Amino acid sequence: MKKAIFIDRDGTIIVEPADEQIDSLEKLEFVPGAISGMKALMGLGFEIVMASNQDGLGTDAFPEETFWPAQNKMLKTLEGEGVRFDDFLIDEHFPEDGSPNRKPGIGMFGKYLSGEYDMAASFVIGDRETDMKLAQNLGAKGLKVGELSWAQIAETIRATQRSACIDRKTAETDIHVRVDLDGKGESSVDSGLKFFDHMLNQIVHHGGISMELSCKGDLEVDEHHTVEDVAIALGDALRQALGDKRGIDRYGFALPMDESRAIVLLDFGGRSELVWDVQFTRDYVGDVPTEMWKHFFKSLSDAMKCNLYVQARGENNHHIIEGVFKAFARSLKQAVRRDVFSYELPSSKGIL
Repeated sequence: MKKAIFIDRDGTIIVEPADEQIDSLEKLEFVPGAISGMKALMGLGFEIVMASNQDGLGTDAFPEETFWPAQNKMLKTLEGEGVRFDDFLIDEHFPEDGSPNRKPGIGMFGKYLSGEYDMAASFVIGDRETDMKLAQNLGAKGLKVGELSWAQIAETIRATQRSACIDRKTAETDIHVRVDLDGKGESSVDSGLKFFDHMLNQIVHHGGISMELSCKGDLEVDEHHTVEDVAIALGDALRQALGDKRGIDRYGFALPMDESRAIVLLDFGGRSELVWDVQFTRDYVGDVPTEMWKHFFKSLSDAMKCNLYVQARGENNHHIIEGVFKAFARSLKQAVRRDVFSYELPSSKGIL
């Protein structure tokens, strides 16, 4: 479904003067951070809509004689910085208080309430309580300028795009995974294998993400299907949460642990490859066969479409594999770190 961001104008994008009239270039002043904040919202898959109770926006929707120089200048300035609106909703023809078209009324939002738009995933950005009431009336989320800076608003919205949920059911396993790359929400892990849970929790704690993971697998057969299928589902979720990968650091690497050392090099380049150089001296650690760890990371790298180089040495097998998971988690944290104001793909090819 489509989704939209509805942005108020006066007091939200531009500073509202005392007489509430932006009728000259001298009165045109942008709210601090508004331009960079709105630019950070471009390319996220939202339709960007200006929704105002004021006229004079200087759009094709109104006769040329209503174009005010200050409003034209505002739009041209925004366009010059890469900020473009997909639609304009203006209550020019219904200025009286109480009009169903006047915010927080939703009369002029009919197009967006037709069922084509996911309003629960949409946002209203404004500076007044009426804007927050509009969000409530639309069933959208409201973000108030003044309570939040534009940088905080941009990151709040962008963060909602960095989560994914996977439900994977086969004849051997039934798995639910939800991840949030920006660490919002509670985390819980239950794979049915206690030591596996301990390792997966390293990704949560050291990777700075939140994760809900549950698996009901055929452990009466052996551990293979549970470990493999969890890796596939988790990898799918991480890949989907990354979205188009714009602005991410892409690469990551890692750390020592006690007498052992673990190195994980990671590249979200869109290709999958695993180089595994880890030596164990025991068949099991806890309730998981050590032979399964290579298979886990191979399935994970395939599902994530990333290159992984894993090397570890040590004396204690528990420390070796825990070091690997912590190193992977730190690599993941570094690689998915994103500059909120960056739209560049970290690739000279222009595609990942």
